[in-house]
Amino acid sequence: MGSKMNVLVTGGGGFIGRAIINGLLDKNYQVSSISRNPYPNLKSIGVETIRGDIRDRDKMLQACKGIDAVFHVAAKVGLWGKYKDFYKTNVDGTKNVIRACLAHQVKYLIFTSSASVVFDGTNIEGGNESLPYPLKPVSNYTATKALAEKLILAANGQSLKTISLRPHLVWGPGDKHIMPGILQRARSGKLRQIGNNNNLVDTTYIDNLTDAHLLALKALTENRGADGKAYFITNGEPVRIWDFINAIITTYDLQPIEKKLSKKTALYVAGAMEIFNKIFKPGKEPLLTRFAVNELCTSHWFNLSNALRDISYKPRISIKTGLEILKKCVEENKV
Repeated sequence: MGSKMNVLVTGGGGFIGRAIINGLLDKNYQVSSISRNPYPNLKSIGVETIRGDIRDRDKMLQACKGIDAVFHVAAKVGLWGKYKDFYKTNVDGTKNVIRACLAHQVKYLIFTSSASVVFDGTNIEGGNESLPYPLKPVSNYTATKALAEKLILAANGQSLKTISLRPHLVWGPGDKHIMPGILQRARSGKLRQIGNNNNLVDTTYIDNLTDAHLLALKALTENRGADGKAYFITNGEPVRIWDFINAIITTYDLQPIEKKLSKKTALYVAGAMEIFNKIFKPGKEPLLTRFAVNELCTSHWFNLSNALRDISYKPRISIKTGLEILKKCVEENKV
């Protein structure tokens, strides 16, 4: 099947997009990618690259011509920024992806969502896909990702089968979002343990997320009843958040973070930083945000039984093994 199927990845030059592309190539799919920036390294491994923005309707129509399946990964991520900027990429961009799929009779659409679309600021302990979207989203990112996911699932039908995957805290070699920020703060001496570290969180190793995407496509092609649904995708190993952060930091031969800050103090500091940046550094993300504090001080772990049942997802790489792989990459200067 793989060798006959043409697959498009939006945001193929990013951390998750590139990992999915590698997985698809390993399975002999014909792969193309649309990204805002040029990625000659993708072209060099046989990927047809289209330079364009998913907000551009015509570019998306061009990219979807002759395509059988789309992995929609491109998104505006972050804890800070204007709602309209997140909306243009995450919602309007997703509308363009869906329109282009329908216009060119694309059969399958797999969306990379986020587990945080159901986060309302309180603990999630063993939650499954029956969790509702919050009435008051905690960030512009989560609000617009939830809207995008709703569009994806609503687009499911006979002509286009859709599915949404919800990873949480994706990490591994090549990560350009989570680890660089942690490492920068650790090296500067500005990182503090926030909260009591009793809350448990799920993380998702990048190879497991790639597996989930390929399994999702397989489930859609086999009509296994997974279409029109969303699935949490994690390692299934809830860990204390600061134990995990310190494990990442020590992998890079840095000292673990031991200095602590209470949640109450952290929220006060984050609020002051947000006000300062809004006035004096508009557009620049503060060193600490209230959303980040709440994320660090609440539990987020999920029940994976639906993903196991419907798409046969089972985490292949444990956190321990993932850290060993990351350590080896660090030692070989591959990250």
